[in-house]
Amino acid sequence: MNAIVTGKILMENITDIFVIGGGINGTAIAADAAGRGLSVTLCEKGDFASGTSSASTKLIHGGLRYLELYEFNLVKKALREREVLLRRAPNIITPLEFVLPYKPHIRPAWLIRLGLFLYDHLTKRRYLPQSKSINFKKDVRGQALLPSFQKGFSYYDCFTDDARLVILNALSARENGANLLTHTQFISAQQDNKGWLIQLKNNVTQQVYTLRAKTLINTAGPWIADVQTNIQSKMHFAINLVKGSHIIVPKLYEGDFAYLLQNPDDRIVFSIPYQDHFTLIGTTDVASPTNLNHLEISQTEKEYLCQTINQYFRKNLSLTDIVYSYSGVRCLQAEPEEKLSKITREYKLLLEQEHHFPLITVIGGKITTHRTLAEHVMELLIPYFPTMGQPWTKDKSLPGSDFKKGNFNLFYDTFKKTYSWLPEKISFRYAKNYGTRAYLLLNNIDNISGLGEEFAAGLYQCEVEFLIKHEWARTAEDILWRRTKLGLLFNVDDIKKLEKWLEINNFNAV
Repeated sequence: MNAIVTGKILMENITDIFVIGGGINGTAIAADAAGRGLSVTLCEKGDFASGTSSASTKLIHGGLRYLELYEFNLVKKALREREVLLRRAPNIITPLEFVLPYKPHIRPAWLIRLGLFLYDHLTKRRYLPQSKSINFKKDVRGQALLPSFQKGFSYYDCFTDDARLVILNALSARENGANLLTHTQFISAQQDNKGWLIQLKNNVTQQVYTLRAKTLINTAGPWIADVQTNIQSKMHFAINLVKGSHIIVPKLYEGDFAYLLQNPDDRIVFSIPYQDHFTLIGTTDVASPTNLNHLEISQTEKEYLCQTINQYFRKNLSLTDIVYSYSGVRCLQAEPEEKLSKITREYKLLLEQEHHFPLITVIGGKITTHRTLAEHVMELLIPYFPTMGQPWTKDKSLPGSDFKKGNFNLFYDTFKKTYSWLPEKISFRYAKNYGTRAYLLLNNIDNISGLGEEFAAGLYQCEVEFLIKHEWARTAEDILWRRTKLGLLFNVDDIKKLEKWLEINNFNAV
């Protein structure tokens, strides 16, 4: 769909659905709707996943701790989706073992065993092993822990690259005909007898323009209230904004398993192997600051995470060990809970309809349940688009994840042989990040020199150009932190080198 300068509207092209927000929920809704034959436009004021959707703990999980809050339906739904997503994108969603050290004064062993039993049996499991008890005196999983920990438990969930999951949903939307606008800010929307009249601004060129839509969907996450003030709407809602922060430190322990660490304040902290050389630690669950555009971890949060680690691990962690940190804000339903960690993570969909032109506002949700959230949005829209297609995403692989028999390992064996000249580390990263789309990345390249200039850490010109052409990347930050996750391996000079190349090649303009 085309749009033109303010004051003129392309009346003959009215999109069925307009989505505000390019996070996991917005892109999933755009993909689902486009795949059902509806016309879709999405706007994102920055880059895809530049907000909460790239600031998660990066887990696809049922949420073991939510059982204690009697959130059985939420956990069951999330566990069912865990299986679905493992089928849809096995290259970026992988099983991960979690070790739970036992602290008797926090939760009794029988309660933990009951919770793990429910976690194992609430839904059918096809891919993941059952939970079990561990004797840390005899098990490698106890070597990194303090000697006071004698036993614990083990269960499985999944780890993902959260930002890439958003990109894959955006690619799915585009493949089905959606029009996706990054660096494009929603300004306002109002109804008339022809639908929603929507005003947008290109944040790079500063051009302002308008377009029309039959349906408006607000998936702006923690910014939904700000967006709502600029919509001609009678709907009022209350939300809780909860900040979660993470730190990344040099690898704390050997082994490809994570730890779930219990705290007396009812919060939990994960310690997760990350990018081969690091450990990811989080999250914090604190009240959100008012300025959502400049989030950063506080000193108190850093100390809290380090203190939690030091209560469990032999290796002592200090603030000077932190190599990187990030913070995100969850938009949750308003509840009178004193402890922010106890507010439900279930999503809520608010439908307002006037003149047969609906407005849907999305509150809450987990990255794990993004697909079912999108399906539920489409169910609400059936009365307005009765000829739309049927649900389709459950059994459809995400772009690049269409492996024969759904087996990533078989794909990688073939890919590695096909490009035997590629260094092993780069070959595996390409296969994990891009799946079968890695063949498009390496099209007509048959030696290492064909990859072009290397910026640092195995990032070559070929990949940068691919990300710009096919995945909406524009800046060094887009490339290093949301497309490749190589930012931890780049120093200041490496980043300047990449930024200079982007500037010279005029890739910083939309």
